[in-house]
Amino acid sequence: MQKAMTYFLSTVLLSLSASAIAIDDKVLDFEKQRLKANKQIEVQDIQLSFKKELPQKEWYGFLFDIDANFKGKQVKFKDIVFSNGEYIALDLIHIDTHESIKKDVMPKLTNAYYKKENLLLGNPEAKDTIVVFSDPLCPFCMDFIPDVIRHVQKHKNSIALYYYHFPLLQLHPASGVLTRLMDVAIEQGNKDIVLKVYEADWDKYFTEQETNEIKILEAFNKELNTHITLEQIQTKKINEKILDDIQMGENALVQGTPTIFVNGEKDSNKTKFLELGK
Repeated sequence: MQKAMTYFLSTVLLSLSASAIAIDDKVLDFEKQRLKANKQIEVQDIQLSFKKELPQKEWYGFLFDIDANFKGKQVKFKDIVFSNGEYIALDLIHIDTHESIKKDVMPKLTNAYYKKENLLLGNPEAKDTIVVFSDPLCPFCMDFIPDVIRHVQKHKNSIALYYYHFPLLQLHPASGVLTRLMDVAIEQGNKDIVLKVYEADWDKYFTEQETNEIKILEAFNKELNTHITLEQIQTKKINEKILDDIQMGENALVQGTPTIFVNGEKDSNKTKFLELGK
């Protein structure tokens, strides 16, 4: 009897496993065909990197890593779809909160996000971590980031705060220059510059649409009493640092600012950081 039961359970588990693999293959094939239909994208490689069972019965979220050629440029990006093996949805929206559940499919941030050069404040050995992606000219960031910094200042021995630039250049072109200026100042050892930038009134010097680097540079030096030169913000190293920050954000599916991760998990409500350090 026991042998029969063991055989039965093994058969069921193998059947379920085969069914799960079949669903994965079907969803992967769907994603390939969907992207192939876009004539601007030439997909070179697509891999299922993460799958998560959802609270919705028999539904799963699938996270794909995609290498492609987009309009002649090599790009890497991620995509999320949902399936129950019979239907596929590009998004699932909660009917009451109107929020996408894509955030529930994201795996936790890896150790790659806790880089020394992005540690803005706090103790790198702390068990509690905060990772933020922000645009210094985003009005929501201007209110939010100073609150995060001040909270970590009060608990700097028990929290590590990592800051990543994520300038929304289509909305705020001036933030491209501003982020480079911030990075030069940080490299010079002035990490307090981040809080000062978010608290400054840049409207009296330039608009969000400003693209004149010299005008923004002069305003930055005057407002923050720095002596940064145009040559310093145009180096390959500084440009690559900003691009690397943006790429890290895109890898974490950051789509807007501010975006915050507390202990590796995205916090859509942006309030969990207040529980740290208590």
